[in-house]
Amino acid sequence: MKNLLCFLVLAGSVFAAPLASAQESGHLNVKTVVQKEEVITDAQGQVQKRLVDAAKVVPGDEVVYTVTFRNISSEPAENVVITNPLPEEMSYVEGSAFGPGAEILFSVDGSHFAYPAELIVTENGAQRPAVADDFTHIRWVMTSEINAGAQGLARFRARLN
Repeated sequence: MKNLLCFLVLAGSVFAAPLASAQESGHLNVKTVVQKEEVITDAQGQVQKRLVDAAKVVPGDEVVYTVTFRNISSEPAENVVITNPLPEEMSYVEGSAFGPGAEILFSVDGSHFAYPAELIVTENGAQRPAVADDFTHIRWVMTSEINAGAQGLARFRARLN
């Protein structure tokens, strides 16, 4: 069994590439895709939403980051952690992080992770509870091993500042 730690570096507001360190380990195939939600009305007048490539975004637009992963090893992967830094030009959309089978934690400094209600920031010499705009990283800690061949996803929304 392998202990895996995956750091996902999302450098820009539009990014879709596999994670190099996960590929190097030979155990997880990881892919990150950035999309935006498109609202369409079908022929019957029903409003539908779908995710499309975020080829162009402007300030105020929300994008959806989807991280998919698959254990390509013949052994279960234990202690899998996926960490996404939020690009500086993006703000996390409160309550949008999702990941079945994962504990979701946040950071305001990239080194200390906790639940949102436990995070504190110091601003102008005074401490205050952190808010979604303060988050710099999101971390998914898988609560069980990922079996050989199994796959999963982690997702969150962010707004372009």
